[in-house]
Amino acid sequence: MDRAIADSIQAHRQRRRWLLAAGLLGLLLAGILAFRTALKPGLRHSDILTATVETGNVEASLTAAGTIIPGREAVITSPIQSTIRRVPVVVGARVKAGETILELDKDLTNSALAKLDDEQLRNRNKNSQLQLNLERSLNDLRAQAQVQAVKVRSLQSALRDEQQLLKIGGGTAENVRQAELNLTVARLEASRLARQIQTQQRSNAADVRELGYTVSMQQRSISELANKLRQANISSQQPGVLTWVNDNLGTTVQAGDALARVADLNSFRVRATISDSYADQLHQGDSVVVRINDIDLRGTVASISPAVEKGVVTFYAQLNNPHHPALRPNLRADVFVITRAHHGVLRVKNGPYYSGGKEQPVFVVQNGRAVRRAVRFGDSNFDYVQIVSGLRAGEEIVVSDMKDHVDTPELTLHD
Repeated sequence: MDRAIADSIQAHRQRRRWLLAAGLLGLLLAGILAFRTALKPGLRHSDILTATVETGNVEASLTAAGTIIPGREAVITSPIQSTIRRVPVVVGARVKAGETILELDKDLTNSALAKLDDEQLRNRNKNSQLQLNLERSLNDLRAQAQVQAVKVRSLQSALRDEQQLLKIGGGTAENVRQAELNLTVARLEASRLARQIQTQQRSNAADVRELGYTVSMQQRSISELANKLRQANISSQQPGVLTWVNDNLGTTVQAGDALARVADLNSFRVRATISDSYADQLHQGDSVVVRINDIDLRGTVASISPAVEKGVVTFYAQLNNPHHPALRPNLRADVFVITRAHHGVLRVKNGPYYSGGKEQPVFVVQNGRAVRRAVRFGDSNFDYVQIVSGLRAGEEIVVSDMKDHVDTPELTLHD
């Protein structure tokens, strides 16, 4: 015969069924939540870089590639055609003013100088011979003039005699006219000789001057060559550091070829190149920032080359502090040419997230999430981007490259 189950046992069994049902329901809810979490995209916080929106200055700039060069560099050229005989100074050594850097072979120039000296002696001898010949010709003309003057006086006396004879009846009018004609011809000849003497004197003076010019030009050539010969021992006119020298012994060099460069390394400037597409935005006097190993040095655009070579424009920048210890010759540097400046605006650090457009989406970090938001940007430089709208000061955004999540509205950030 069956016995009735006690109420306490039935209540206990009922509680067990309720607890089991509640546990199953909790497991189901947990599974659903876990599934939803698994489907929701996310990133590890350590895999991204973030930056905080702040208030500050943004200077819009053009980026150029720069090289540090000495503020002053003297190029020493060959004064003569010769060959390199000796190079007593090595590159990098400090040189004093007047110190010999390189010696050239002087034999060929000495021979040329001796030839010029011989030609000068011959010119001087020609000058003496010319003066003697000219003086002889002039003396001959003067003697002829003196003879003609005597002849004129003689004919004047003959004319007076004929006139006197005509008065006393001992002569004829024909004789008088003939005497007058002879005197006129003699006077014309005397005048011709006088003019010829003057012409000869001027001609002699011109010939002497011409030869004198030849002698003077030859003397200048001798002096110039002698001076170049003295400069054949190549030396610096200023103290500095030898940055380059042609040390190929025996090499033939022409007059005007560069032989060495001596730089004053107490001050520096910057030579920079930029694409010719930005040439219209580049102006003399523009402010620049020169970045060397995280050190920023300010300056201005001093000059711009008018020529475009291989699609780039070259310009030179003068630094406000050309003596900074970080400056070294031929050191590479980033040069930023400031085109516009904004003060006291919202800004955020530049990074891979910024594509250069005026408006683009960014991810804002909020409560463990990265939420996509449209932001309008203004000017930018290598360091910062100006924020026009869409963000507030103090907000944190992702500055890593987020191109793979550009269409995702929200990301979960995991530790």
